[in-house]
Formats: sequence, C-alpha cells, structure tokens
Amino acid sequence: MAAPHRIDVHHHPSPPSYLEARSDNRYAPAQIGWSAAKSIEDMDRGGVAMSMLSLPHSRHIFHGPLKEDLRLVREWNDFMATLRSDHPGRFGIFASLPILDVEGSLREIDYALDTLKADGVTLMTNIGDKWLGDPFYAPVFEELNRRKAVIYSHPVAPDCCRSIDPGLNDSVIEYATDTTRAIARMLFSGSAAKYPDIRLIWSHGGGTMPYIVERFIRAHLYGQGNLKAMVPEGIIPALNKFYYDTAQAS
Repeated sequence: MAAPHRIDVHHHPSPPSYLEARSDNRYAPAQIGWSAAKSIEDMDRGGVAMSMLSLPHSRHIFHGPLKEDLRLVREWNDFMATLRSDHPGRFGIFASLPILDVEGSLREIDYALDTLKADGVTLMTNIGDKWLGDPFYAPVFEELNRRKAVIYSHPVAPDCCRSIDPGLNDSVIEYATDTTRAIARMLFSGSAAKYPDIRLIWSHGGGTMPYIVERFIRAHLYGQGNLKAMVPEGIIPALNKFYYDTAQAS
C-alpha cells in the first residue's frame, strides 16, 4: 500500500453537542458512530495523509439565541483543536463561525486563527436567504481577505427550497445546486473581485457549475445591468482562481 499522501478537505467530525443541536435530525448513521480512530482507519485505507475537519451548520442548527450559537461554535472549534493535538499530523481545522452574529464571527476568527492556529474557516453556501457574496458577509470577508485566509464552503438547502420532494433528502439535489448559486453570487455581486486574497474552496466539484458554465459566460456577456463589470477578468479566469474539492463530484 502506498504511503498516505492525499489531503482530504471535506471531512466532518461529530461532536456530541453538534448532533444534539441539529433541529432536523437528518444526520447519517455514520455521523452518530463517528470517531477519530474510524476516520484515521478510512484515511489510511484511502491514502489520505491529513483531513481538514469542518462542521456544516446553518439555520437548522443556529435557530436559538445568538449567545447559544457562540457557545456551540467555540465548543466545536476547541473539540477539533483537541483532535488535532491528539493525532499530530493527521487533522487540520476549518473553524466554524456563528455567522448570524457578524461581530461574534469576527471575534471567533481572531480566536480560531490566532489562538487555535486553524487552517481556515467554514462557511455555508447560504444562511437562510443570504448567499455568500451578499453584503451581509462583508465585514467577515474583509477580515478574511486581510488575513489571506482560506474559506471552505459547504452547501446547505436554502429556506426557499427545503423539502420540495418529501421523499428526498435535501442533499440529493439542493446541495449541488446551492453550491452553484453561491458561486454565481460571489462572481456577479463583484465579491470575488473585491476579495482577491481569500482562497475559496467549493464542495462537490463546484456543484452543477461545470455543467452550466456556458450559461455563466452568456450571462456575463449579455446579461442585464452591470454583470460584466462585476467580473472584470472574465468568467473562466475568475473560476480558475477558486479551488474545488472532489467529494461526490463524479
């Protein structure tokens, strides 16, 4: 067997408080039985040298007082930092942020990046009805751009499109679609151009974007308003500045 050499940027641990906080109770059995030992066994089997730990979260977790969100996020980030120290060289950290609280997020960025030495932060593609690139995120993006930080983006179904088909989990269709929405919002809001020093990783191979990229190009060339001005370098060069994980991208 070849020595582990890959880096897995899409790797979710399961702190007990994370599972307890989820209001939808739609976690997979593997999440309930997760352990660092099982992860490392899978990593070794797949030739993975290091996995970057991150926790997907949105309004189905952050649905209470902001103070509770702050407590949960700090607990999760400390949990991941402990895993990293307990297993040197095997885990990195993409820290969680209490993103509904922008000031709290800025404080958590300081703690996560300066004290815990996290490798970056995790943001969901949307929070309810605000996709990445929305002005709501501006203070957070300004700080992360200043720090030349990594953002790992994980998809979640937005408020508009949850449980459209009762027989399907939202992740089946909406996750890939929402990654595409967030990429479009980052580009056509001008945010990608405004924050050039952020290194942004999109999940699942960029969602459906690779399959409809020609429509992005046409919108840029012929769309209404100032879409062309928002992506001054052009669609393909802008997309090439992003990074994409390959989980479930087949």
